[in-house]
Amino acid sequence: MTVHLPEGAASEHALAHHLSLFGTRTLLVLGDMMLDRYVIGDVRRISSEAPIPILHAQTRRSVLGGAGNVAQNAAALGARAILVGVIGDDGSGRETTDVVRRTPQIVDRLVKITGRPTTVKTRFMSGAHQLLRLDDEVTRPIAPEMEAEVLAQFEAALPESDVVVLSDYAKGVLTDDVLTRAIAAARAAGKPIVVDPKRARFDAYAHADVITPNAIEVARMAGFEAATDDGALRAGAIALEQSQANAILIKRSEKGLTLVRRGLPPVHLPTRAHEVADVSGAGDTLVTVFALALATGAPMHEAAALGNVAAGIVVGKLGTAAVGHAELHEALHRTELLAIDDKVVDRETAIARVTAWRKAGLRVGFTNGCFDLIHPGHVRGLARARATCDRLVVGLNSDASVRRLKGAERPIQNETARATVMASMASADLVVVFEEDTPQLLIESIRPNLLFKGADYNVDQVVGGEFVIANGGQVVLIPLEEGHSTTNTIRRINSGS
Repeated sequence: MTVHLPEGAASEHALAHHLSLFGTRTLLVLGDMMLDRYVIGDVRRISSEAPIPILHAQTRRSVLGGAGNVAQNAAALGARAILVGVIGDDGSGRETTDVVRRTPQIVDRLVKITGRPTTVKTRFMSGAHQLLRLDDEVTRPIAPEMEAEVLAQFEAALPESDVVVLSDYAKGVLTDDVLTRAIAAARAAGKPIVVDPKRARFDAYAHADVITPNAIEVARMAGFEAATDDGALRAGAIALEQSQANAILIKRSEKGLTLVRRGLPPVHLPTRAHEVADVSGAGDTLVTVFALALATGAPMHEAAALGNVAAGIVVGKLGTAAVGHAELHEALHRTELLAIDDKVVDRETAIARVTAWRKAGLRVGFTNGCFDLIHPGHVRGLARARATCDRLVVGLNSDASVRRLKGAERPIQNETARATVMASMASADLVVVFEEDTPQLLIESIRPNLLFKGADYNVDQVVGGEFVIANGGQVVLIPLEEGHSTTNTIRRINSGS
């Protein structure tokens, strides 16, 4: 018998209880450290030297990848994390250490190796589009003396840990000897062991509690396609026997999760992702949440359900990202009001969702304003705009921006109230508050297909219009409703008429 758990079948109250205990738990992660760098800019032309785009770099950022992303996810969820791995005695290693130390909840037990470079993955991005990835790495197994030092750090951290994650990215840290001794030490200490695997055979992870392969990894191990429910179950059963684990949790992307356990019916959980912008790091997020939930005493199917919710959130973000405790808590308690609030997003989240819409072939529109007091003219104008596109993003001037434009007495309603009212309207699919006087930067980030403005403007007067047209879009002027004006309404109220 196979159990198919529909979305929400696991008690939200139970999942929220497990989440509430994350702050009392410590996760020990051992594995391959990486530094993920992002170079983000604009592409405006093709090189004359070769048929390649020229990226004008505007921003750069570095985040933890690999085992470091597991630790970062644990910290974002309120837990404490101890991070064991190797870095090079180089500039990238020092940068990695600096990034780790920005998060007080992460305890640094990284081992420096002279002559071995820190693993770095550099992604060159134009908006939400990845142009190129540059990998700087060495994947040969670490030397025996380094194995001993890594294991010493791991074993010293075991007494203060509640659960262990072995994060294998096949970069040479989790050698046969390291895996065997780390698993034996964790079992002797009574700590649950979760493995995120990379090897073609799972017997290297013998006697771990749970192994969490993705669909490709489990198919490679089993030697046959595992895309269907039946294929996943058969591959999971082989993985159980090969690894002597207690359970196999298969990450099946848009098909959700399959949990195969010893002596219990297997469980299928559908995906919780609604918008997919980037799957980078989603497996790390799921494994982190799953492991922390096990550390709170959650049954495996509830731990998997909680991890499933978290993964559904993180794939809506760009790049290697973590899920915050508040985000996950909200997702577990999504009511109609929270569904409205979910429309109000920051610029980064807006870019991710618009990217997903565009990948699905949807035409994205954009309009903006102060929207201080919503009147029938606003309602009809937004409805006309939404009828012309598949998704409508509304840019909302922040309180400070409104004051600069309208004077010290405005706005009447603060930005939170205005955003909530706007998000309650069926015409608005996303609401983004911007701090600038104009929405130019937001428009350049969103890159809408259609830009809407009132017909009291000419096309050449519309902020962002030139950019939208240059990128193949269109400026659409919406007819105004006569007799409706926020400024006139406020004037009448103040005059008592």
